[in-house]
Amino acid sequence: MIAVVGAGLMGAATAWQLARRGHEVTLIEAYDVGHRHGSSHGSSRIFRRAYADPLYVRLTGQAYEQWRELEDDSATPLLRTTGGLDMGEDHDPSAIAGLLGAAGVPHELLGPEAAAERWPYIRITDPVLYHPDAGVVDADGTVGACVRRAIDHGAEAIIGTRVTGIDVRGSQKARLHTDDGREIVADTVVVAAGAWLPELGLPVALPPLRVTQQQVFHFRQRDPAAEWPTLIWDGELHLYGLPSGSDGGPLPAVKVAEHDRGTPATARTRSGVVDPSSRTRVSGFVRDRLPGLEPDPVAEATCLYTTTPDEDFVLDRHGPLVIVSPCSGHGAKFAPLVGAMAADLATGRAEPHPRFRLGRTG
Repeated sequence: MIAVVGAGLMGAATAWQLARRGHEVTLIEAYDVGHRHGSSHGSSRIFRRAYADPLYVRLTGQAYEQWRELEDDSATPLLRTTGGLDMGEDHDPSAIAGLLGAAGVPHELLGPEAAAERWPYIRITDPVLYHPDAGVVDADGTVGACVRRAIDHGAEAIIGTRVTGIDVRGSQKARLHTDDGREIVADTVVVAAGAWLPELGLPVALPPLRVTQQQVFHFRQRDPAAEWPTLIWDGELHLYGLPSGSDGGPLPAVKVAEHDRGTPATARTRSGVVDPSSRTRVSGFVRDRLPGLEPDPVAEATCLYTTTPDEDFVLDRHGPLVIVSPCSGHGAKFAPLVGAMAADLATGRAEPHPRFRLGRTG
């Protein structure tokens, strides 16, 4: 039996991938499915191919195929294509364009005048990179679809039960202890606990994992009919933007947030209170650069980032444990692919990528 600890995006996707392959799976979640305590809730996450790293450009292509497989299997639309813009005074769109071109990914380099004509509701003063394959992923819908289909494929789901410890019995078995007194013995345990990972006391050395509370803001569109692309802005501020979905309320809105400047926290001690200085910075950016949006947020929320020093993922196996932490604020777009990679590690079908190993250096 393969146990999966955590039913966020990554754990749910792993359970789905394992169950549809015919494996015996037990999925264990401390809260309700789709809870808002971690990193996987909400209606909007960016999907994009534009990375300044050929590894992630390649992985986004594989992830796109897995998203479509999940949609087919669950009969649920999850990834909506909107196109995406990369821009900002510190951004080098030509470098990313070269990587996209080498990978055969459609893209355009546009001067500020041409870009401003196409997106008049964005104040553009520098060259930009546009790639049409970018879009928005429904995180809540993805978690729900993966858990539902994992159960349909034969998985057992234990919901509202927290794993409090994991003991390794040699290299063959692991025993899970839960807060309701259960002991569950598994051949392999996939640990996809998100921000709770550093608190589990696992019998394996983890890389440094920094947990921060982030805040996100939703701004009403002045023109409800305008079709907004996703946005990446690198300059004095490092921000992202994307259509909000239901998180922004009943009228069309755009989610804008800082990628950095999170408040150090833990999964247990996060305050859940939005940092007013972040609201001020993001609203100021919207007022200056996104005139197609009302500058006062209509909704806001907090979530958790779990970040490695190099911002690469953790996807590795140690004895009967598979550690899954595709984090650093950019993992959601890879969820069904990470599920497949974790399932491969759990079943011995593949070795971990060197950049995702627990004990990597450099």
